Amino acid sequence: MIASEIKKVLKGETTDDNETLTKYSRDASLFEVRPAVVVFPKDVEDIKNLIRFIKRRKRSLSNLSLTVRSGGTDMSGGPLNESIIVDFVRYFNHINPVRSYPSDIASERATTALGRSASNGVKGIKGGYINVEPGVFYRDFEKETLKQGFLLPTYPASREICTVGGMVANNAGGEKTLRYGKTDKYVKELKVVLSDGNEYVFSKLNKKELEKKMAQSDFEGEIYRKTYNLLENNYDVVQNAKPKVSKNSAGYALWNVWDRKYFDLTQLFTGSQGTLGIITGIKFQLVKIKEHKKMVILFLKNLKPLPKIVNAILPFEPEGLEAFDDNTLKLAIRFFPAIAKKVKSQNLITFAWQFLPDALIQLRMLQLAKLIILVQFAEDSDEEAEYKLRQLEDKLKLFKVHKRILHTEQEMEKYWVIRRESFNLLRQHVKGKRTAPFVDDIIVQPSELPELLPKVQKILKDYNIKSTLAGHAGSGNFHIIPLMDLTKESERRKIPEVSDKIYDLVIKYGGSITAEHNDGIIRSPYLKKMYGNRIYGFFEDVKDIFDPENLFNPGKKVYFDPNYSLEHISRS
Repeated sequence: MIASEIKKVLKGETTDDNETLTKYSRDASLFEVRPAVVVFPKDVEDIKNLIRFIKRRKRSLSNLSLTVRSGGTDMSGGPLNESIIVDFVRYFNHINPVRSYPSDIASERATTALGRSASNGVKGIKGGYINVEPGVFYRDFEKETLKQGFLLPTYPASREICTVGGMVANNAGGEKTLRYGKTDKYVKELKVVLSDGNEYVFSKLNKKELEKKMAQSDFEGEIYRKTYNLLENNYDVVQNAKPKVSKNSAGYALWNVWDRKYFDLTQLFTGSQGTLGIITGIKFQLVKIKEHKKMVILFLKNLKPLPKIVNAILPFEPEGLEAFDDNTLKLAIRFFPAIAKKVKSQNLITFAWQFLPDALIQLRMLQLAKLIILVQFAEDSDEEAEYKLRQLEDKLKLFKVHKRILHTEQEMEKYWVIRRESFNLLRQHVKGKRTAPFVDDIIVQPSELPELLPKVQKILKDYNIKSTLAGHAGSGNFHIIPLMDLTKESERRKIPEVSDKIYDLVIKYGGSITAEHNDGIIRSPYLKKMYGNRIYGFFEDVKDIFDPENLFNPGKKVYFDPNYSLEHISRS
């Protein structure tokens, strides 16, 4: 048995018992893939020894491979594999102290990282950074950063159960992404064990530093030379392939690596879903918390005014501009006690009482709002937040939209809980059907939403698929979660047909098939459709450069079996 062989080369644990293999055969996606063995490496030397062992044994067992897993919250099947799962939560969970940048350095770095001008309120902050291992849960990570007044602002809705390594692997985004950008903007340095079994440190290099790396005669030098030649020789083609949306996790982010001034391989590893190497350490840039918050809740009768409202809001630079639909609201009402439990600062009666003004607004509307929009401001002073709120109120008078102003974080919390917990509510409470996230992360320009979303909803209706809708209205990114009975073959067969039609629409409207959830098993087969043969060929070239023996998380991004996803849909 392969497990007994691995035990001889690792200090950490190795197991292939039925309970463990069953647990690691699932994530938050609709797939089930049973691994052969699960390992819990204790340190980097264990990782190195594991890779070297796999390289030796792969000569006789060609399907051997390594797939890293941490929180298991991935919705694409990214950490699922039939070979060896490498769990990082047990031992790779150390957090170093938060360090502060001098304010002048922080200003420069924050502005560069965010790709925004000083007007966004970021320039001038006192920034910070932290070194951490990838198996650390974000909830624990945030406790440490908050003690020093700092935040990694790219956490996803699964913030209570995801790890920071998973955030890097998927290039996560969330409710603050509109203002602060995605995880790739905050990854300043990565430690990675590559396919030669050695650990390397990657960070942004200037031209002189790049030339020095390329002059090396080892595997690292080869990585730099080949990647540089690929990107420089196809520079314009690669840059033009970048999706024209604010967020994207589809494919490899080739366009972010080389801008003819700086060369940064952290941008290639971020979002690569562990297909190029095993990340063992992360240095994150942090931002200073803006403590003074205000929120406006907007109740829309239909989607038609959405782009004009969004465009009216964006100049005020909100920290968050989120939305969820009437089905999500109905779900929250149906499972009201479960939602209330998530709000730790309030009891059930207090929580329910705070919804009375919202209920009265919708009574005046004579209908349940089709879409609820959350607009949150966060500033350094209460005066600044209040000023933006009043300015926005004046602007919104043009739309005659129903609204409610919230001034305390206690009032705001209930809406954030509904927004964050809708997917978990569906997973845990809906009987007879289950969540089937397969078109769960589409993004287009916000101006395209009134045309796109009704067409998407019509496709789902034509296939008799009920779903919920929630997402990031400010960036045009929506999460559509179908509810399906996957025990039925007829239901499972709908998935590739619906995916084809919806992704064709998204691509037609200039969008991306995944803004922040990544490719995994479910979307890798559509990368060629999205990017075309040439760019997809570059993705294969990158995989071959870094992982010529296909050691790391095979079947994701490139070299996938197009029938694999359908064959591994969970029946339970």
